[in-house]
Amino acid sequence: MKPINAIRMGGVDVLPLVEGGKGVAISNGITAGHWAAGGGAGTFSAVNADSYDEDGKPIPQLYHARTRRERHEELVRYAIAGGIAQARRAYEIAGGRGRIHANVLWEMGGAERVVTGVLEGAKGLINGITCGAGMPYRLSEIAARFNVHYYPIVSSARAFNALWKRAYHKVADLLGGVVYEDPWLAGGHNGLSNSENPERPEDPFPRVLALRKLMRDCGLGETPIIMAGGVWWLEEWEDWIDNPELGPIAFQFGTRPLLTQESPIGPAWKRKLLTLKPGDVFLNRFSPTGFYSSAVNNAFIHELRERSERQVAYSTDQVGEHVAEYGVGPRRRVVYLTERDLVRAHGWEQGGFTEALRTPDSTLIFVTPEKSQELLADQVACMGCLSQCRFSNWSQEGPEFTNGKKADPRSFCIQKTLQAVAHEADDDAVMDNNLMFSGHNAYRFASDPFYGNGFIPTVRQLVERILTGR
Repeated sequence: MKPINAIRMGGVDVLPLVEGGKGVAISNGITAGHWAAGGGAGTFSAVNADSYDEDGKPIPQLYHARTRRERHEELVRYAIAGGIAQARRAYEIAGGRGRIHANVLWEMGGAERVVTGVLEGAKGLINGITCGAGMPYRLSEIAARFNVHYYPIVSSARAFNALWKRAYHKVADLLGGVVYEDPWLAGGHNGLSNSENPERPEDPFPRVLALRKLMRDCGLGETPIIMAGGVWWLEEWEDWIDNPELGPIAFQFGTRPLLTQESPIGPAWKRKLLTLKPGDVFLNRFSPTGFYSSAVNNAFIHELRERSERQVAYSTDQVGEHVAEYGVGPRRRVVYLTERDLVRAHGWEQGGFTEALRTPDSTLIFVTPEKSQELLADQVACMGCLSQCRFSNWSQEGPEFTNGKKADPRSFCIQKTLQAVAHEADDDAVMDNNLMFSGHNAYRFASDPFYGNGFIPTVRQLVERILTGR
């Protein structure tokens, strides 16, 4: 394998190895600090991160306010306190080595307020802000205010071009790097556009090369591109390393740091990772963000798929083939189905799926009474964890604080399930019945000899293995 040399990133020389930020409480200050101590860039998630009590135990994020707007304010306070706590932990562990980055989602609720609050409360502890899941135009402005580097996450040259022209050209000196996230292979939320086929992955090389050509036109020929999504062994990327066409390249590891001693995920999750097979990670569009996302294809995903499959179109008037009367809800308000769909609906009812729920697309889905009650309770308990949520119809923009659409029962409360999988990860049933984000290469844990006999490395051992090869 080619030697891995340091590159200039964020104003200093570091190893071109970046820890990927992972959702609610999964990448934390401990993993980020140890990764940075190994000479790379460690990343903690500032998305509803954990804060701690006097005994060092995570403070449960419980919501007591009566309205969504008030609960949203509680969430923002939790998020800021948690981000500051993780930054302090990472800084102490890193001891001045490497870089410490905070990862945020632009579409998370109160994103600008959270980022600003964390940077204000952790001055001098954070070297960079990584941000994706949307188009974070104001990221450069926030970075300039606190004199930290910023790292936008994009999945195409076109996306970066829009960011550059609208905002980033004004703060070019603090652009620490551009993260290219493969929209077919990365875990969590992915940046697939409407023009791209989710079932036809594209080779990342020409897409990254197009990004580099654009960056050179913008005077950013020496600004690193960070390849994210699908990175496992660096031998598989030797054509990228020291390639003059691509310029400075770093590699982001999101999935592999899950299986380390320092990783906060529980034993059940770690056991699951060691058993995954090709195809066990599923690219889907159930997320309340509306984005595609990649997750382990467990009972939670199966239920979402089946929920959407029990779906028929309806009309409020007799139109075309929609002539069969069907009563919806406690008052049995009449809508019209096709004769074929009426037969299907009766079949689902006989199977116990007796509750018909309306979607924003003039369809009905059929669920059990228990699931109907759960969905309604989750929608009522919304705390505004996203800037806009299709599951609950929340929007953080006033005056109505709604996205103007019906709440969509085909989705789910993402905050609820990510908190559960992060904090109850000792239970196999919890792992199977909640959202487990993962990159598509997670199946390689089972076949990589490094993890033979259930071996789980420390972060330092993982970094050393990455540097020395298979």
